[in-house]
Amino acid sequence: MKFYKNIIFVLLVLLTSSMKTHAQQQVMYTQYMFNGLAINPAYAGSYGAVTSTFLAREQWVGLDGAPSSQTFSIHSPINNTESANVGAILTHDKIGVTNSSAAMGVYSYRIQLEGEARLAFGLQAGLATYKTELTAISSTDPAFSQDTNETRFNFGAGIYYNTDRFYAGIAVPHMIRSKLYQNQDDPEAGLRRHIFASVGYLFDLSPNLKFKPNLLIKYVDNAPMSMDINANFLLKDIIWLGLSYRTFDSFDFIGSIQLTEQLQLGYSYDFATSKHVSRINSGSHEIMLQYKFVFSKKKVISPRYF
Repeated sequence: MKFYKNIIFVLLVLLTSSMKTHAQQQVMYTQYMFNGLAINPAYAGSYGAVTSTFLAREQWVGLDGAPSSQTFSIHSPINNTESANVGAILTHDKIGVTNSSAAMGVYSYRIQLEGEARLAFGLQAGLATYKTELTAISSTDPAFSQDTNETRFNFGAGIYYNTDRFYAGIAVPHMIRSKLYQNQDDPEAGLRRHIFASVGYLFDLSPNLKFKPNLLIKYVDNAPMSMDINANFLLKDIIWLGLSYRTFDSFDFIGSIQLTEQLQLGYSYDFATSKHVSRINSGSHEIMLQYKFVFSKKKVISPRYF
């Protein structure tokens, strides 16, 4: 009965997220499943300990001006409870002559439901800067004669539901639409709302082997819906190995190892599905480093799979 309730909840999440969607602007990581805070503020405090995660992505290596992205997040329950939680996200993204950086504060409130089920509501708010370095291309051409440096406030919200075997969530990390680079004539040059719906389930295949499929659905104004479909296997609660498919983009390999109870290291490699793209680069690389802080020798971190 619990399983069917979970399936119904997934359908509701996906149906309520059906919104008209422009090209993806927000940085997306292949290893998003190890850093849920990057796509949903309601994820804050979900591990029950102070948790920090660093993700770095080099996309389309070998191609000049290719995207380079970094994200650092930290989140924790307040006063050793799992009801109120806080966190922060720092991001940097460089594509060609454009740079963007953002700092967001996060708050979530988690409600304990029947059994192991929990429902969390999250909010985030902060500032982002957007810079272009057009004069680096040409200082004499009028089209490249002016660099820009703009700052925008934004906020977002999300809902996250999980048990010890299942999770589902929906979030809009940046709700405010605004025009960027006011000197440009293009009315579409601006920030768009991104909507993320995610779901996953953990299966026990044997005492030493677990299977966790994940699905991430992404929407943005006036663009086709895209998905990340993941299949991950966990060996002896230590090593994650998996494959992923991102629509219109790539096939991905994911690997992660739990070095200690507190420290996890991950790596992923993306193979572009387009022959035109794959010919001009050597793939995309991504590393993940996560650390859970324990300030008491008596405290034991219980395994969390979401």
